[in-house]
Amino acid sequence: MTRILGISGSPRKGGNSDTLLKHILAGAKRTGAITEAIHLRDYQFLGCIGCEKCRKAKKCIGLQDGMQLIYPKIKKAGGIVLTNPTHNHNVTAWMKAFIDRLYCYYNFSEERPGSWSSRLAGQNRKAIIASIGEQNSYEEGIGFALEAMRIPIKDLGFEVIAELPVLGVFGKGGIGKDVLQQAEVLGSELAKQLGSARSVA
Repeated sequence: MTRILGISGSPRKGGNSDTLLKHILAGAKRTGAITEAIHLRDYQFLGCIGCEKCRKAKKCIGLQDGMQLIYPKIKKAGGIVLTNPTHNHNVTAWMKAFIDRLYCYYNFSEERPGSWSSRLAGQNRKAIIASIGEQNSYEEGIGFALEAMRIPIKDLGFEVIAELPVLGVFGKGGIGKDVLQQAEVLGSELAKQLGSARSVA
């Protein structure tokens, strides 16, 4: 079965990022995917400390914290959805710490700098990324947030099939019905593409 893991980087329970994630996953579920939503604020974990122990261990062993509960979910999921409120033109501290902790999935050559690859690559993994901003212009409302998710997720081996910037929204429940409908369509498309690709079980 197609598995899709949704991850919200919002510190605000029940906020717009959570709502957007809920609708994306609802569209995926209706199309036959097994979905799960997690909220990074519910996990106690640190950002990467650069200990480099994962280079030999091929897993994060330098920190034994909440990320150890998330890693198995990532491995099982063929699809991933990241939703995030834009903070100071970028992703939240929770999302940044999460992304940095995915460093353990890389293989590196001995020389520095040298070649590298991701152990999640080549498995038809796919992703949707979304960020919500208070301002109406893309530059002020989203800033670098989508880019900050897109580049590392692609490097890890996920094909980003859609990016959803949501502008001019701050208060809870502020996302319009048209955007939520679009989110469900994107979730459905993610499930379809994963299903047709016979992605990760």
